[in-house]
Amino acid sequence: MIVLHLTGCPIGLRGDLTKWLMEISAGVFVGRVSARVRENIWNRVVSLCKNGRAIMVYPAANEQGLNFYVHGDTWEPINFDGLKLMLRPSEFRLKQSHIPKTGFSNAAKYRKAKKPHHCTSVSALRRMPKTYIILDIETTGLNPKADEIIEIGAIKIESGKKIDVLNTLIIPKNPIPPKITEITGITQAQIDTFGIPLSAALTKAVAFLDNLPIVCHNVEFDRKFIVAACQKLNIPFNPTTIDTLAIARSIVKGLPNYKLQTLAKHLSIPYGNPHRSMGDCETIWQLYEKLMNLQQSQ
Repeated sequence: MIVLHLTGCPIGLRGDLTKWLMEISAGVFVGRVSARVRENIWNRVVSLCKNGRAIMVYPAANEQGLNFYVHGDTWEPINFDGLKLMLRPSEFRLKQSHIPKTGFSNAAKYRKAKKPHHCTSVSALRRMPKTYIILDIETTGLNPKADEIIEIGAIKIESGKKIDVLNTLIIPKNPIPPKITEITGITQAQIDTFGIPLSAALTKAVAFLDNLPIVCHNVEFDRKFIVAACQKLNIPFNPTTIDTLAIARSIVKGLPNYKLQTLAKHLSIPYGNPHRSMGDCETIWQLYEKLMNLQQSQ
């Protein structure tokens, strides 16, 4: 069963939802639907609720027995040690959310997008989650709107141990540029032999991620590509993310840059297969653990 609560949403949306759910009170809907229908309902709510607020609660195979989506609310869902909790808004955060935003030119937006986005939560800097995912992707370029994902790698970590891995090659719409083959070692022949369609790869990856916190290096790069691809396929993807790039900049000082290879060399971390998803994941895992140890010792 799912429970959906709407506040300040258009009347038309409420009427539309009665095709699948029963409205038992103003803006409160309940019903039993498949996971696929549930995700489609939520995507519909997000696209049509305008300035309203929406919360959906549904059963999940986790310790809590449930999961939830939140849209347009000041309460923020967070993952903590594998548990999904709600962060109540502080007075400061409420004031920040009401600060008027000024517009930017396209050039300014592009420059801003190139700057690293510090997605690391405060809790991530204080304590490592018990269970989390190390994630890395390889792409045909740097533009999530024009370029494509060609490899996804992920490692599931629980209590400091590797418990599962995911590695998938993806068939792009366009041939792999020679420069990308030169950097990653991924050839068109490998893609033709072992690659799977993007929709199948993302479905498999999102199931593997299982709403756990995701650790990446320069997380905005990976996140933007996956979000753009998921949006095209109507696959929900809005994880809690931890950025080793942001953590490293706050803890390790004086480096010429904070590329994964530079940090690995500086911190004596083996880096055997750069620019391949699984090789990068292994290095990111060791980097994250070493950064957390450094942070705790300071």
